Parts: sequence; C-alpha cells; structure tokens
Amino acid sequence: MNIQHLRIARPVADLNLSSSMYCHGLALSPIGAFEQHQGFSGVMLGRVDLNWHLEFTRCDAHPLTPQVSDDDLLVLYIPAREEWLTHCKRMDQAGFQRRPAFNPYWDRQGITFVDADGYRVVLQHAAWQP
Repeated sequence: MNIQHLRIARPVADLNLSSSMYCHGLALSPIGAFEQHQGFSGVMLGRVDLNWHLEFTRCDAHPLTPQVSDDDLLVLYIPAREEWLTHCKRMDQAGFQRRPAFNPYWDRQGITFVDADGYRVVLQHAAWQP
C-alpha cells in the first residue's frame, strides 16, 4: 500500500480554540478550511514539510461531544532534545494540560498533553523505530 499522506480527523467543540492550541503547541499552520459543507465546518492544520495533517470538524446541526479514552493518543516522535523541550514548552503555553499517561510506557521518554476536548498528544523524546 502506497500512502501519500495521512489526515487525522476529529470532531471538536470549538474550531477556533482547537486550531489555536494546535497551531501554537505543535507549530502548525492552517492549510485549508471549509464552512457549512453539507452542514460541516472544519479546518486543516499542517505544514508543507509534513506528510500528515490534522483536521478538526464541527457540525452545528448535529454537534458531537468528542468521545475520547485515556489511551486514544496522537504520538509524535521528536528525537532532538532541544526541539522536544521547545515543543513541550509550546504545548504548555498553548493551554494543553500535562497528564500521566494511561499506559506508563509513554511516561518513560515522553509527556502526555490533553487538549480542551480531552484528546491526548504524546510528545515522545525518541526516534521512532519499527
């Protein structure tokens, strides 16, 4: 399977808040948006140097309350220590809350952050190894 790009799409309670938090915390930028497309509005966040992006959506006609679990994770691997520390500080400044990981594995080399909807992001200070 040849996957050109990965999009992670999640419903959120507040598009502006989620966009602001993730843009600041992960140094992302808006790369696309839509309003009232078949009842849905959304924003896509990413960067040209990434082969993935995040999409946050909202449906005003049928609003969803995000349903997340403590082990529903977006894990980002950042091997360079200074870059990892910088992004951890940015996540704090953006309003993410630090939480112990449900799975203690992620606390060994990472920090788990929770956004306003309860979604968890792990910044893992390691290189990904298959």
